[in-house]
Amino acid sequence: MIKALIFDFDGIIIDSESPELQVWQEVFAEHGRELGLDLWADLVGRPSNHFDLYSYFHQHINPAVDLDVLRLERRARVIALTEAQPVLPGVHDYLRSAAAMELKIAIASSSSGAHVRGHLARLDLLDYFHTTKCFEDTETHKPAPGPYRAVLDDLGVAAHEAVAFEDSPNGVTAAQAAGIFCVAVPNPVTCRLPLDHADHRMESLSEEPLERILARADGRKQK
Repeated sequence: MIKALIFDFDGIIIDSESPELQVWQEVFAEHGRELGLDLWADLVGRPSNHFDLYSYFHQHINPAVDLDVLRLERRARVIALTEAQPVLPGVHDYLRSAAAMELKIAIASSSSGAHVRGHLARLDLLDYFHTTKCFEDTETHKPAPGPYRAVLDDLGVAAHEAVAFEDSPNGVTAAQAAGIFCVAVPNPVTCRLPLDHADHRMESLSEEPLERILARADGRKQK
């Protein structure tokens, strides 16, 4: 029986992936260059320290750029766009249904705790979650299974008793490496990335009720 739901945050709870990509594309475009999806694809779902895009921009696009100014201006633009993002379709229904079923609910994210918990609080969602494991809470990060294993330990559930919801290839890999049934729910950025390794795929959480997903997970685990 499934006892816990584990959600990624960025791209699953709100579409914070699109603002990040949009603003970097704007920065590159200002210098007549294009930020290709091939470079961006490997960054999605990973922590921000995996690849220093600011250094890349400085080395390959504009060696004269003031990186401190760029960081401040870019970050302010991303925050403004992200705070305008609504909760993604189906999220409220899944959280309410899970709470009614007395399932444990968690976040496993590569982003900082301030980012994740701050937005959850702003959206009045934080109280749904029994635990949140973010960048500073684990030593290893997606696509490694560390964040998911930390959540399982915190919740006191086994991997086969959980379902994960991820939007990126790196996230799906992390959840499955921890032994968790993983549902891919891509956003406008990650829908162009390979997600065929997920156990199941939906275009939105509103596509299927939670009860059907739990039945899928139970059925897959019993095979």
